[in-house]
Amino acid sequence: MARRIPKSARLVAIEVLNRTDPKRNYVARLLNSLIDQTDQRQRATDLVFGTIRNRSAIDRVIADFASGPATRIPPRLLNIIRIAAYELIYRPDTPDYSILNEAVENAKSTSGKKQAGFVNALLRNITRRIANRRTPFADADIRTLLPQDPDQGCRFSAAFLPDPESKPADYLSDAFSLPMWLIEDWLAEFGFETARKICFASNRRPGLYIRTNPLKTTTPKLAEKFRKADIDFDLVPDADMIRLASTSAVTMLPGFAEGLFTIQDLTASQPARMLNPKPGDRILDLCAAPGVKTTQIAEIAGDSAKITATDSNPERLDKIRENTERLEINSIEIAPYESLERRAAQLAPFDAILLDVPCSNTGVLAKRLEARYRLNPNAIKKMTETQNRLLEKTAGMLSPNGRICYSTCSIQKAENSGIIRNFIQHNPSFSIESERLTIPSAASSQQTKCAKHPRQFDCDGGYAAIIRRK
Repeated sequence: MARRIPKSARLVAIEVLNRTDPKRNYVARLLNSLIDQTDQRQRATDLVFGTIRNRSAIDRVIADFASGPATRIPPRLLNIIRIAAYELIYRPDTPDYSILNEAVENAKSTSGKKQAGFVNALLRNITRRIANRRTPFADADIRTLLPQDPDQGCRFSAAFLPDPESKPADYLSDAFSLPMWLIEDWLAEFGFETARKICFASNRRPGLYIRTNPLKTTTPKLAEKFRKADIDFDLVPDADMIRLASTSAVTMLPGFAEGLFTIQDLTASQPARMLNPKPGDRILDLCAAPGVKTTQIAEIAGDSAKITATDSNPERLDKIRENTERLEINSIEIAPYESLERRAAQLAPFDAILLDVPCSNTGVLAKRLEARYRLNPNAIKKMTETQNRLLEKTAGMLSPNGRICYSTCSIQKAENSGIIRNFIQHNPSFSIESERLTIPSAASSQQTKCAKHPRQFDCDGGYAAIIRRK
């Protein structure tokens, strides 16, 4: 039987983009089904995710050289051009000749020589207008740079972005491919510099973090196992977690099958720590799937709490079960959502409740690629109605002196402190014990690994508050 020749990362990325629309479906699902067609899995993933994150800026560049909107180009050609433009602008280490050559060949094989000639001419025009594919912000007019990370960007020969001083919302929206209304909200809440940092974080390539399972090992022991397997990583001392240097297949890492660790972002690990579960506590995790925070609660409590986990999506309950079994945790009971009230009557009142509510995902835009194409102010308003309802629901299940950890992966005030203060105003028997808003951050490209210049770590954004019944 003939050995199958793997496809290039670019061909797989083109097929994924041709078959998905971020406004309607989830690109990761299709990518996962096609990723085995290439032996360049990490590169194909970057091409797909990076092109989608930066699509508006890429289309703006294409339109400038195509004498019309990018959407007028046939879709199959357009995605070839988008991927090539993404690499030219955002992947400066990739030689431009290899980008152009493969784009032209892919266009020729799918659409013929004439269309390949159009692709070649357009990409060469873009290449000629790029003055430097990697330029520090301090060395150029910011209006000429499409940002790559907090330190540098791709510099074009002429300014084409709005002036950030006179039109800050227009500049940030165009430079970072984010909705104008969302940028305006961030500017009003945080100011320009913080909003710009949020934009960088929203377009970063997210780090992959590991939370050690303390029931089975320690972070130093897990780190030693990784060292022996020649896995590149960094220790995150303050969080007692590990950041992997690459996004290789997690399930193939040493210790995964044995349940020695869980993948979890730094910010996502905070709510369970703030809840501070104790052995013997009766705990409810209402929106538990896929069980990452549920299992963290169990680990912190030494697998000696009495935890009930449920989720309104019954299919996702299997994910909680899988994680619980892999980590060999025994203190979690998985309850169908429709039977929650009956189980709550038997188990309540709870000493602690984790309420990680459905939200807009504005703190995790780097990972939730489709959110920037789907969000609008009306969607946020509907989210807050659900969040208020869930908070009222759980409050009735709490014991005197019990505590609720309300958390989101949003950074919108309406979904966070706005919800909590509205609840406290209408429920005077509760008080705010603590709250924390984490702004997403992107690591600098200029950092070094040494004691004098400690490594910075990227993270998602999110909010968590502890409210207690008096």
